[in-house]
Amino acid sequence: MERIATVCPRDCYDTCSLHVMRTPEGRISAIKGDPHHPVTRGFACPRGARDHHRLTANRVDGSFLRRGGTWTRADWESALDTVAQALRTVLERHGPESVLYLDYAGNTGLLTSYYPRRLWYALGAAQTDRALCSNSGHAALNLHYGASYGVPPGELAEMQAVVFWGFNAAVSSPHIWALARQARKRHGSPIVVIDPRESRSARQADLWIQPRPGSDVALAYGVIRALLRGGHADRSFLAAWSTGLEQLQAVAQRWDPARVHRVTGVPPDALAKLTALYRTHRPAATMIGIGVQKNDHGADQARAISFIPTVLGQHRGFFYSNSGAFAVSTAALTGRSLTARPERVVSQVALPDRVQAGDFKFIYISGMNPAQTLPHQHAFRAGLSRPDVFVVVHETHWTKTAQYADVVLAAPTYLEKDDLVLPWTHPYVRHSPQVVAPVTDSRRETGVMVALARRLGLTEAWLYENPWQAVAASLADAFGDGDFGDLLAGRRLTLKSKPRAYYPTPSGKIEFYATAALAQGLSPLPRQAPLPAAPDRFTLLTSASANYTSTQFQEVYGPIPAEITLNEQDAARLGLAAGDRVTVANAQGEFRATVRLSATMLPGVVWSPRQYEGQNTVMSSVPQEIGHGSRFNSATVELRRSSNDDAPPSASPSNHP
Repeated sequence: MERIATVCPRDCYDTCSLHVMRTPEGRISAIKGDPHHPVTRGFACPRGARDHHRLTANRVDGSFLRRGGTWTRADWESALDTVAQALRTVLERHGPESVLYLDYAGNTGLLTSYYPRRLWYALGAAQTDRALCSNSGHAALNLHYGASYGVPPGELAEMQAVVFWGFNAAVSSPHIWALARQARKRHGSPIVVIDPRESRSARQADLWIQPRPGSDVALAYGVIRALLRGGHADRSFLAAWSTGLEQLQAVAQRWDPARVHRVTGVPPDALAKLTALYRTHRPAATMIGIGVQKNDHGADQARAISFIPTVLGQHRGFFYSNSGAFAVSTAALTGRSLTARPERVVSQVALPDRVQAGDFKFIYISGMNPAQTLPHQHAFRAGLSRPDVFVVVHETHWTKTAQYADVVLAAPTYLEKDDLVLPWTHPYVRHSPQVVAPVTDSRRETGVMVALARRLGLTEAWLYENPWQAVAASLADAFGDGDFGDLLAGRRLTLKSKPRAYYPTPSGKIEFYATAALAQGLSPLPRQAPLPAAPDRFTLLTSASANYTSTQFQEVYGPIPAEITLNEQDAARLGLAAGDRVTVANAQGEFRATVRLSATMLPGVVWSPRQYEGQNTVMSSVPQEIGHGSRFNSATVELRRSSNDDAPPSASPSNHP
């Protein structure tokens, strides 16, 4: 049995180093976690462990053209000719602003996701701001710290406490969760979970705090007020490293325990326990979940939470994402810095409305299933269905989005090609070799990009640069313990990281009262917005499930459960019982789900695993003010009983070859 070391390319905190076990016949028998990796530590999540089962299930095999509503298999050269001709026609008639390249994080490899953008920069096509998932949190933290990086995961095992704020790490980052559990085992370090829902992490925590959705600014200010009034702030640290403490203190002092309780629902004794834990367990890592900033005022929540460890004297004592810490420049790799053409950036969150309006006549989609994952789904799907829009999907599997394409091109999975993945949490990098021969008639993204560039007659030399040479150049000074040649030789290297005590703000310090926000017309301090108060409506929360990465892995684990969990009292008031079918609706759209009951769900709040079919029809496509991110966890809905005979959606599209 041969063991091959590789790296999972999923959009995930953990970016696991994996050992693929291959039989002499070239078949994968198992995928295991690398026992020598500082974060992976010998185990794989349910997705990574069974990724090889996706090699043959529901795969796109070859290239396909839609003719009269049915798919016709075409040879690759004919299919690429068709794509190039459609693209050329749109460029000539409507200009590059009518061309949209829509990619995201279905595979985060540099050769899969970054290098292929060169074609679209060369054409001057529109690309999105890629703000859907995490950008509001980044932008919020940048206002005060100049960059959003923080605690390295490797330090968790030595922390005196770990606070997971809006972060169900036991599900969405099991390896970070394991490091926190190690700290608890070694040092007695308590684990705190702050979450409106009793998640898997909350059930295993030493302290669970349950605020109302959208009230995290108030809770953070309540903690900060208590720390400041109790004399627990590190005044010497704050004097040396921060500005704006007086303004922060003036705002925080208004949040006494009674007011915090009225807004958040968190009782004064629970607030006191949380404050005492921060006071007595230093240093503590405050782990800010991506989900915290996916609501109407999510950016304010992320930045308010980050202030707590700062008041206690920690340099970047929070964690959100560490991508900004590493010495890697991708501007040349993507082609953004290689052309004088103007960069055309459109909002990813607001994209459904522009697509529906027909702003784009040619849309090329790769590494994303936007017909299921973007908000305001009906609008986006209506836009893809317009007769004046030509849609190309380059994908490994038959997704919902592929149903709307004019051309579908097969792509290899990460196990069928070599690549390099840069983590956004930890600094450890290794080369990902091809593990198995391609099982479908597929072409990788770099090759398709070059083939289209040649057909369009593009002459920029950098479009045809060897992809690995481009990657090597982008990583020329990235590692502290080796070079690119060492990577290709199979060594694991460590990315250089910027110092924790580095704040590229206008003042060069931590700015509680952010001058950068003032310059942008934003509030210099986080604000607690009024919470929605609509009788008979529910705030809908969604978050990850252990078996799925976005819409991936339904080929392995079946359809994402179309379920909605609500408080038992709310269910009784509506005459609903466990197992009933309900329609979840608002002015934008509706979907159907099966009722699950919980004794601990907050009144007026429901939870549903993301992102099953139809769920995003009720989500807003209006971007946030800060960072232009999504508002997935601020949707308000009503519940109506449906027929129990309603069938749940199928796991995958049925109208493909």
